[in-house]
Amino acid sequence: MSPAPHRRAGLPPVEIQVKSPLWSAQPRAEDVARAAVFVAAGMLSTAPGEVSIVLTDDSDMQELNRTWRGVDKPTNVLSFPAPEANAGAMLGDIVVAYETLARECEDEGRIFLHHLSHLTVHGFLHLVGYDHRTDAEAEAMEALESEIMARMDMPDPYLGRDLG
Repeated sequence: MSPAPHRRAGLPPVEIQVKSPLWSAQPRAEDVARAAVFVAAGMLSTAPGEVSIVLTDDSDMQELNRTWRGVDKPTNVLSFPAPEANAGAMLGDIVVAYETLARECEDEGRIFLHHLSHLTVHGFLHLVGYDHRTDAEAEAMEALESEIMARMDMPDPYLGRDLG
């Protein structure tokens, strides 16, 4: 018996919740986000556990950002690693805001699904312990993100714009 479409052998189960109708404009978004987690997890030695992805809008994201980070504006992606007590059952949640992602694509000349992949990879790396609080941490995390994006045959998000 083969794994369900949202589960691949040896990779974390990925559950996706679409909380905004805006995402209907990107019918491949769920598959692209799921694939980004699979590629990232496959390249890293990660603990097993489910990943939850929430595709939402700026209003919801602003509320989350205000509540959890004290920043009263939307952001592109937030990650919520699961508490240590849930180790093995859940890695955590990745939340992506549609309008901010779309606006960044417009402003930076990025392809929507490429940028979604990058934000999902970035969020996943936070779930498994990577951060960018220091320059050294940021450089290591960005290098890993670039390597994962290359594995997905997508442009390096840190080398200019992907106009393709």
